[in-house]
Amino acid sequence: MELVLLISRFMTRTLILLSLWFIWVPLGVVCSTTANASASSNSSSSSSLKPSVISIGALFTLDSVIGRAANPAIKAAIDDVNSDPNVLNGTDLKLILHDTNCSGFLGTIEALQLMESDIVVAIGPQSSGIAHVISHVVNELHVPLLSFGATDPTLSSLQYPYFLRSTHSDYFQMYAIADLVDYYGWKEITAIFVDDDYGRSGISVLGDALAKKRAKISYKAAFSPGDPKRKITDLLVEVNLMESRVYIVHVNPDTGLNVFSVANALNMMGSGYVWIATDWLPSYLDSMGAVDPDTMNILQGVVALRHYTPDTDLKKRFMSRWNNLRYKRSTGPAGFNSYALYAYDSVWLAAHALDVFFKEGGNISFSNDPNLDKANGSMLNLSSLRVFNGGQQLLQTLLRMNFTGLSGQIQFNQDKDLVHPAYDILNIGGTATRRIGYWSNYSHLSIVPPERLYTKPPNISSSSQNLYSVIWPGESTATPRGWVFPNNGQPLRIAVPNRVGYKEFVSKDNSPLGVRGYCIDVFEAAVNLLPYAVPHTYILFGDGKRNPSYNELVSQVTQNIYDATVGDITIVTNRTRIVDFTQPYMESGLVVVVKVKEAKSNPWAFLKPFTAEMWFVTAAFFLFVGAVVWILEHRINHEFRGPPRQQLITIFWRKHCEHVGTVGADHMAICRSDYQFKLHC
Repeated sequence: MELVLLISRFMTRTLILLSLWFIWVPLGVVCSTTANASASSNSSSSSSLKPSVISIGALFTLDSVIGRAANPAIKAAIDDVNSDPNVLNGTDLKLILHDTNCSGFLGTIEALQLMESDIVVAIGPQSSGIAHVISHVVNELHVPLLSFGATDPTLSSLQYPYFLRSTHSDYFQMYAIADLVDYYGWKEITAIFVDDDYGRSGISVLGDALAKKRAKISYKAAFSPGDPKRKITDLLVEVNLMESRVYIVHVNPDTGLNVFSVANALNMMGSGYVWIATDWLPSYLDSMGAVDPDTMNILQGVVALRHYTPDTDLKKRFMSRWNNLRYKRSTGPAGFNSYALYAYDSVWLAAHALDVFFKEGGNISFSNDPNLDKANGSMLNLSSLRVFNGGQQLLQTLLRMNFTGLSGQIQFNQDKDLVHPAYDILNIGGTATRRIGYWSNYSHLSIVPPERLYTKPPNISSSSQNLYSVIWPGESTATPRGWVFPNNGQPLRIAVPNRVGYKEFVSKDNSPLGVRGYCIDVFEAAVNLLPYAVPHTYILFGDGKRNPSYNELVSQVTQNIYDATVGDITIVTNRTRIVDFTQPYMESGLVVVVKVKEAKSNPWAFLKPFTAEMWFVTAAFFLFVGAVVWILEHRINHEFRGPPRQQLITIFWRKHCEHVGTVGADHMAICRSDYQFKLHC
């Protein structure tokens, strides 16, 4: 009995010890692993040669014209990359998507939250203003930023080394518009734009481009992104009072249509007006699928630019898939525009670069930013933001990429811009748009697709610039003049001398003009011949009791008191020095009688063409050349021998007869059949 009890106690203790052992070992492993992970985190490094999953971020406004196109395109690209065994084989891309909600403040917060996820590449944003802020963040954390929608030209500056634009900069679009303005011969335009980084920077480049064409922006009409139609109406009313009738509209696609709606209500979409829209308008129309006829009615005659993408088989296959993409809100072509192609290519650009990055020995590792150590006590939790150690290497890999995507060739030049920027030039008419030509940085305006011109030498001469005909607002095919006399401008101030005598030329009158006379009739006839109206008003100069001073009248024109003067004003030398006169249309009838002296003949008149000094120099050269001829000839030529008197006669005679040059000639040759030399001077 005691033996059984001892065995039972021994077995109980053994089981307890074994249980404690199995419990302790896993806890030890877990604690050890946790401790190692903590130590790794505290040592601010964690790496993997080729992880199974890589996180990339996307940041843009989902509910927008560009966002509705980019969202399904990016997700479709992620699926295509993960299913392609030739790219990142064994590694999948994980998309972390954040919505900026069209807000610069919320966009900044979303960007910081996105960076907490240890992403290696960020795609977006579409807003240039948010891109400026996020670029500072990615510069600090060494995360390349691929933007498919931020077109602000200033983002290409050296200030933002980690910002890469996977679409074309507005720099090229503004030069395309400048070429359009120059092609049609306009010299002044009015810029209507949204007052943010996107709008201001684009219009600034446009001003520089127009200056190179000897044109200019005569008026800049800016409005805030959230302005209601009432403020846009006030702005366009002011614009309509200006001289220029060529309007460049550079606004956001989500609210830009309000400008044309207000312009149509103000009757500014009729004949004589020119409206040119940047790529925002085709992006809006393309994304709508079937556009409302009322919308097309207010856009008749508008010329717009759209990003040009070659019609490759790759692009056609994707567009056929677009109608049934599972990430879209609805089936059909709605939502598609050129930004979908650039967003899709951005994912593939990151995938190709990461594939090369790993093949060149790169690895994914992050470290704490020492600049954020001071913010450990902050409620913003900035210490969770970590630096991507391979960011610089991945950035250089991205800049070396060269492949063909949906939008064309994906390759960066030395300025970090995509090569071969090009645009479709569209004209809206009826219920659709038609292409009237192309613009490329290689050959400028052309009716030939740009890819065909890349194989030929560049030609940007004025004779090579061609476009198809345009139907302008008001269904006119004639190119609008582009300007009118401003409704808010002052009429020309025409001074008229209020004289006492000779009132047939000009005098005061009770007619609507206020003056009459022969000079007034001539001026009015000349004004009526002009193809445009010239508002003017006549102002009497003088009290009508005595003749005014014409010199004082002319002087007041130079002082800008009057713009011009009409009357019987004599053209004299002193007045022509300070003002310009028209061609004289009437003779005064006054003559000056002077005595005519009889000209006497002079036998020495032939000497008058030259001065005495000139004749003296000519004679001296005559004697000098003769002396040279004698020195060279008298030893071998018997004609130059004999008494001194005979030799002098020979020198002068030969010099006179054989000197084939003339006085003042540049070339002289002494030549004869028995001579053995020639003298040239």
